Amino acid sequence: IDVALAAGKAAGFTNHRWSAATLASGAIGTYFLSKALLTFDVGTGYAIWTSTAGVGITLLGAPLFGQHLDGRKALGITTVIAGVAGLQLSGSA
Repeated sequence: IDVALAAGKAAGFTNHRWSAATLASGAIGTYFLSKALLTFDVGTGYAIWTSTAGVGITLLGAPLFGQHLDGRKALGITTVIAGVAGLQLSGSA
């Protein structure tokens, strides 16, 4: 999530401070993903990773970027969370 927030302020990588924050948070995130993939299957780990980022950005987009949350977005978020929970309950995660 931090990568997306920092990238939004990096202004196309013209703002050097936010560009560095984008690259650093991306590197940190990739490190932790590689650690998680030692425990999870690659497909499951990546599904959890991308789902967490998508839900997080959608939820943070409203207060930080003035984006509108409506019932369809709430249904989508609920579906994503249910899918990740289903992976966990299936024993895949």
